[in-house]
Amino acid sequence: MYTPGVNGVELFLLGRALMKIGEEALPPPPGGTARHAGSDRLVLIVASDIADHPDTTVSEIVSRTALPQSQVSSAVARLKEAGSVQTVTDPSDRRRVLVRQAAEESERVAQVRGAGIDDALTAALGPDDPDRLKQVTQALDVLARHLRHRA
Repeated sequence: MYTPGVNGVELFLLGRALMKIGEEALPPPPGGTARHAGSDRLVLIVASDIADHPDTTVSEIVSRTALPQSQVSSAVARLKEAGSVQTVTDPSDRRRVLVRQAAEESERVAQVRGAGIDDALTAALGPDDPDRLKQVTQALDVLARHLRHRA
C-alpha cells in the first residue's frame, strides 16, 4: 500500500540537493577556486562536530562522524592552522589532546558562518515565486531546529 510522503530514496536525494545548495551558499574558498573540494567539505563536517561537542578528541570525532582517523586529524590540523580551533592537553589524562573552538573567531570562520542562503535558494527555486522561497526557508528552519544535532 502506498503511503503519501517522502520515502527513503526521496529523502536521500533531497539531502544531496540540500548539500549542493549549501555549497552554493558558502563563500568561495580562499585562493579563488570556484568550488569547495571534497577535503573542504570534510573540514566543515569536523568543524561542525567540534562546535557541537566542545573539548572532544579526534577519536570521539571519528566515532561520531564515521570519517577515517587520518581525515579527521588532517581536518583538525587545517582548522588549527586557520585559527578556528585550538588543542589542549586533557587535564584529567595528560596523554589525551582535546579539541575545542578557538576563543576568538577568525575572519574566515565568521564569513562562512555568516553566509546566508537566500541567493542559493533563489537560484535553485527560481526568482518567480517569493512566497515559495519563504515557505522553503521556513521549512528548512523547522528541519534545522529538529535535526541539526541529531545527525
